[in-house]
Amino acid sequence: MDLQIKGLRVLVTAAASGIGLKMAEAFEREGAQVYICDVDKAALAVFREAHPKIGASECDVSDRTAVKRLFDDALKALGGLDCLVNNAGIAGPTGVVDEINAEDWDRCLEVCTTSQFNCTRVAAAHLKQSKNASIINFASAAGKFGFPGRSSYATAKWGVIGFTKSVSRELGPFGVRCNAILPGMVEGDRVRRVIEAKAQMLGKSYTETLGEWMQLTSIKELVQPEQIADMVVFLASPRARTISGQAISIDGDMQALV
Repeated sequence: MDLQIKGLRVLVTAAASGIGLKMAEAFEREGAQVYICDVDKAALAVFREAHPKIGASECDVSDRTAVKRLFDDALKALGGLDCLVNNAGIAGPTGVVDEINAEDWDRCLEVCTTSQFNCTRVAAAHLKQSKNASIINFASAAGKFGFPGRSSYATAKWGVIGFTKSVSRELGPFGVRCNAILPGMVEGDRVRRVIEAKAQMLGKSYTETLGEWMQLTSIKELVQPEQIADMVVFLASPRARTISGQAISIDGDMQALV
């Protein structure tokens, strides 16, 4: 299928590794012009060596001054912007609400939710000039369920859904689409660390905790990062020109979080 995105100008946050990396690679394969950022210096160094044609900057997207510098660099490299992928996020603290550290709560919301505002507010004027403009925000399955022991993360991701639906209505008249992706348990180090922390909190083994989570999905397997990337690339294409304001789950039909 020709997605008709050759030359599409794309900025992906937190893309030196994990799901972000898979998205950057998928866009590049389809002929898009890609620029990424990440806060991890070591991961960025590896990324730059492996992907010399993709521009990359170090950036903490929760820092508005750093975001302005990022966009200055990205827009100079790309010559404009057609697609913003707000991928940056952190797991946040694990623990019951009256025991977690308040600063950890604040940091989780800053990175998972406020960073999307920081980037979108700068991107909006440039996206309005595009003939195929889109924003893809990363939420989570935690954005539709309660998540005991992970209240800050769930709160942040529910916030992403509200932000996405509001932005879709605000920018829709200018032809800018805005959707949210809600991954479930995605194969990789991040989900492994989340399960390990939850298992420790519950006094259970990793295998036992993972098994309990799997019982709550219809498809009994972990989501692959490439599946997320495929959906994002499609949403950025003109084939998705009337898809906006949606919270799209890629989670094996997850029924709850424990």
